[in-house]
Amino acid sequence: MLVNIKEHMLKFLPETHLAASDLQLPNVQIDTDQIKCIMINEVPPMNPYDDFYSDGDNPEYMRTTLDLFHNAGVDVTDIRDILGMGIYITTAVKMPKLQYEVPMEIIVEHMPLLEKEIDLFPNLKVIMLMGDVAKKSFNRIAKKKTKKSVIPSGSTYKIREYAYYYGEIRVFPSYIMTGGNILIEKSKRSMISDDIREMMEILQQGEKVIHEQKQ
Repeated sequence: MLVNIKEHMLKFLPETHLAASDLQLPNVQIDTDQIKCIMINEVPPMNPYDDFYSDGDNPEYMRTTLDLFHNAGVDVTDIRDILGMGIYITTAVKMPKLQYEVPMEIIVEHMPLLEKEIDLFPNLKVIMLMGDVAKKSFNRIAKKKTKKSVIPSGSTYKIREYAYYYGEIRVFPSYIMTGGNILIEKSKRSMISDDIREMMEILQQGEKVIHEQKQ
């Protein structure tokens, strides 16, 4: 099903206390049936031209994202390549943060939009939670539906050694994949790329099964 994400999400604003003028929503049309993985980052950038789906030259969010994919051995040049592999990138909170940490009340306020966004994709195999904001938001969504969190509390580097599932969907607790710090924090950068590499293996295994079934 072809869906313009921004137009779709705006339909649900009356269910929240959010104002459209405060939000940055992905203005992109997607075949939702083709998406197998959703990567949920923290917040949009202060400058919309630095967003994942920006038409600007060399947007900041894509610079770090492409670097992480390249380190994982995935040959991509822009967001279209990533979407073409069935990977959709979004944020847990739909407005830039005004302070260092995102308050829990803001995460909760934006959670219904993320929930509607996730529900758009019927064929998800992987959900990647890029940082604590995404983890907190997704855990609340999961708890609402299943009465329990998916990802346990604790430092990401400790809990990431285990496999977590939301139904049949593999869920990765990972790190924020944007911001200048990720380029110098080599350990986090390496762990994110390891997660992307494992995510790609899961998606490719699914494609292999589909191919074999067709033969």
